[in-house]
Amino acid sequence: MSTTPLLLALAAVILAAGAEWIHAGRVRSVAALAFGPGKRAAVPGMIAPLIRVAGLACLTWGLATLLVLPPAAHRSTVKDVEPKERQHLLLVLDVSPSMRLQDAGAGGKESRMDRARAIVESIIARTAHDKLHTSVVAVYNGAKPVVVETRDLEILHNLMDDLPMHQAFPSGKTKLLDGLKEAAGIAAKWPPGSATLVLISDGDSVPATGMPKMPPAVGGVLVAGVGDPVKGSFIDGHHSRQDGSTLRQIATRLGGEYHDGNAKLVPSAMLQRLGTLAVDGKARLPGLRELAILLSCTGAVLLAGLPLLLHFTGSRWNPGPRRAPVRAAAPGKLAASLSR
Repeated sequence: MSTTPLLLALAAVILAAGAEWIHAGRVRSVAALAFGPGKRAAVPGMIAPLIRVAGLACLTWGLATLLVLPPAAHRSTVKDVEPKERQHLLLVLDVSPSMRLQDAGAGGKESRMDRARAIVESIIARTAHDKLHTSVVAVYNGAKPVVVETRDLEILHNLMDDLPMHQAFPSGKTKLLDGLKEAAGIAAKWPPGSATLVLISDGDSVPATGMPKMPPAVGGVLVAGVGDPVKGSFIDGHHSRQDGSTLRQIATRLGGEYHDGNAKLVPSAMLQRLGTLAVDGKARLPGLRELAILLSCTGAVLLAGLPLLLHFTGSRWNPGPRRAPVRAAAPGKLAASLSR
């Protein structure tokens, strides 16, 4: 990282502090006119120099940092990636009506589907996604491929943004094995070790036999559970909660890992253990660019809002003639004056 923004911000602080010192001397000479006989400004007026210096420093550092950072381009045309170089994220998503219950998250007020979306977005945010192709299989009373090998992240956002995909299936019990079979069929044509299978569900009854065998393309399996694992909710006449034991059993039978994603997102260490996704913690997480934007906006708001603040609260003195308070006449005097 270049030291130029820091040097520019330091120079701005020194120049602004010197200007404020000169300005303070001029203000003292007319303090009686500006602040009244007390010659003291209100608290906002006293801290105004510090606000100006801090705002100018934030604005200078933020704009200079944005100037020297390499640009982040979003191109409309993306160069195709050779099939042998592609990374695949194969998502099997439970879309049953129970996933719309609101008992997930740290506070227990998110819907299970919203929590599933947060898990998926956190995985993608830490994944080197230049070569990442995502496929989604929706599972309820059966399984349907929703999208295959997409690179458009907005498609994933739209799919998981409260889209009622359960209406595409007949009512019934959730069949996670059908979703795993469909995912295995999609991954069968991919190169070995190029895909990571992620199953997100609140649980299901799984038979002792019939677990599909994943093709060589699937090099890592992650099963994430959503929903409150302790206190369940009633839906369609039955008690629904996250069945962690069943989901852990599925992960074990597939040779993968289980994670309770109800309160915590998937750790980066767990993603790295899967070995099939290039994890990059700096790929999409907030960093220096976001900090520079935040400080630039903060500095601009401070500098733009300070004159308005000083106009209304800069001085406690309100010049101008004062009106004498009107006193009410005593009832006896009022009667005497009326009798005259």
